[in-house]
Amino acid sequence: MMKSLIQTLFMLSALVVISLPTMAEDLFTASNKDTSIQVELFEFENPEQQQRAISLAKTLRCPQCQNQNLIESNSPIAKDLRLIVFNMVKVGHSNNEITQYMTERFGEFVLYKPAMNTSNLLLWLMPSVLFFLFIYLSIKSVRKSS
Repeated sequence: MMKSLIQTLFMLSALVVISLPTMAEDLFTASNKDTSIQVELFEFENPEQQQRAISLAKTLRCPQCQNQNLIESNSPIAKDLRLIVFNMVKVGHSNNEITQYMTERFGEFVLYKPAMNTSNLLLWLMPSVLFFLFIYLSIKSVRKSS
């Protein structure tokens, strides 16, 4: 019984490993080929506009990848959002307007550097509080042992 279970698991894992390349291709190809082409061939009116759009897209996190910005990521949603950022820059929206647009749709998660406000103040202050608590307890422990 145990031997047949192990053989079945081995067969299933072999099937998964064999199908991984095709699954990966489905995962990482754009859902809309036209969007990919538009992003890759997007034309700006001047180089300054292009630099501004690229630097802004680098400050926005891909909602799917989580640790990549919109420029680094090749996920379909990153390409869509990159195209939105490029179009908004080309139309003339400010960086704050574009950032606000993205934040309204995806929350502060899309920002690499979220704003400090009352809802996340504890997260901003916790490392400093823990550091000073560690120093205080260390000094207290050393004095007590002396």
